[in-house]
Amino acid sequence: MSEMTDSELADRRESLLESAREAAGGAYAPYSKFHVGAALLMADGTVVTGANVENASYGLSLCAETVAVAKILSAKGEARQLLAVAVTGGAPGAPGQGMTVTPCGRCRQMLNEVAQLGGTDPVVWSDGAQGILEERLSTLIPHAFGPANLA
Repeated sequence: MSEMTDSELADRRESLLESAREAAGGAYAPYSKFHVGAALLMADGTVVTGANVENASYGLSLCAETVAVAKILSAKGEARQLLAVAVTGGAPGAPGQGMTVTPCGRCRQMLNEVAQLGGTDPVVWSDGAQGILEERLSTLIPHAFGPANLA
């Protein structure tokens, strides 16, 4: 399953968003009360999820996408091809029912690392009450700095 057509990716959209919603249920967000979940679809069909993890020292908090990327990069020591990302957030038990949540700047950079390592430009689906926003990562972080810049 190394390559997926746009149509095949679109067929996976709702299940990936549902995985992100489920992941949001595992968020540790006692301070903001804002639960975020992310689900990353890899070319081999694996779905890797993450939820935000807050810390009393706010700067040490981790976003859901960062948690998922850490799982990918630490699992086998190398990235696989990232095809799609789904992100959702909101009040506990109500992900995707508020404002549309997109990856923050830090998370865009983290996702870019995996994308560049795998030579992909993943689609990013951001869930919210207004509908689903669909963008390519390269649109969310144009002219990104990554591994290729260090070669």
